[in-house]
Amino acid sequence: MRARVPNHSVEGSHELYTLIEENKERLYRLAFSFVRNREEALDIVQETVYKAIISVGQLRQPQFLKTWLFRIAINCAHDALRKSKRVVAMEDGVLDAMVNPPESNREEMFDVRQAIERLDPKYKKVIILKFFEDMTLEDVAEILELPLSTVKSRLYRGLEKLKIDLEEVEGLE
Repeated sequence: MRARVPNHSVEGSHELYTLIEENKERLYRLAFSFVRNREEALDIVQETVYKAIISVGQLRQPQFLKTWLFRIAINCAHDALRKSKRVVAMEDGVLDAMVNPPESNREEMFDVRQAIERLDPKYKKVIILKFFEDMTLEDVAEILELPLSTVKSRLYRGLEKLKIDLEEVEGLE
């Protein structure tokens, strides 16, 4: 049995390969922010690239190639989380800051990390993309295929839940 070769144009493939090359670090950071494990993040990036390459021919609107690629990465990250039954969210740079923070911020950073890990995935996705990946709300809406108003309300509710969670931790101390 022969492998099925994806039906896509050479131009589309070239654009995809260029996009992957230009965004490989961002894809890795995005994956890492969900799984917080180097090997799993690399596996997610590899799966993302594979899925993008085999299905680039199905993309109806080439102008959304980047959004489509990041959506695949998010879906692969969620698949990996479902498989491992872990729910974790943190970005590489934040993790580094947590490992060596100033002494006074060490406990606060740990509390924030734990609070983010406890968030509902729909809020967590928006917060990760907005603050850890530094995306605009419009980009987040496009990637998650949600109306801008939904993204705004999820961001607001997610931040409120983080605030409440962190206030409860402070009250326990």
